[in-house]
Amino acid sequence: MSKPVKTLLRKELIRRLAGADSLTVLSLAGVDGVAGNRIRQQLKAKDIRLTVVKNSVARQALKEVDLAVACELIEGPCALVIGGASPVAVVRQLLELAKEAPTLKVCGALMEGVVFGPDRVDELGRFPTREEALANLAGMMLAAAGRLAAIALAPGSRVAGAIKAMADKAQEN
Repeated sequence: MSKPVKTLLRKELIRRLAGADSLTVLSLAGVDGVAGNRIRQQLKAKDIRLTVVKNSVARQALKEVDLAVACELIEGPCALVIGGASPVAVVRQLLELAKEAPTLKVCGALMEGVVFGPDRVDELGRFPTREEALANLAGMMLAAAGRLAAIALAPGSRVAGAIKAMADKAQEN
């Protein structure tokens, strides 16, 4: 590949990576063309973009957009995966696809400056997505508010119960 072509590819990759704080590295070794296209279509439907580039070009682009820590994940034939609702959702989708295509391998991911190597990708897939985390937080806040309301109302109900008991006792006498 000529130097001007590599420069164009690097600039395009820099444009795609601009503003990204997370990415996933995927190994497509052993995946045939038909399976590769099916994988791309499924990812595109979820607004996830898969880009196959030469490793040296990928490393240069990652360094230029301050994602150099992800360079350690690039080894052998691989692709960069960016986009999606959240990095966790992307990893979950890729792990699901890896079940269908056994030769597909998630090499690692970068999420907000933290590198998850191949041994920790499954762990990242079990993290809650942003939406799930917000829902859990809202549930905890509502539960706490409910407990607070119950505590605030408890003394009043005890007083009312005592008054009722005294009234019942007075009626019996």
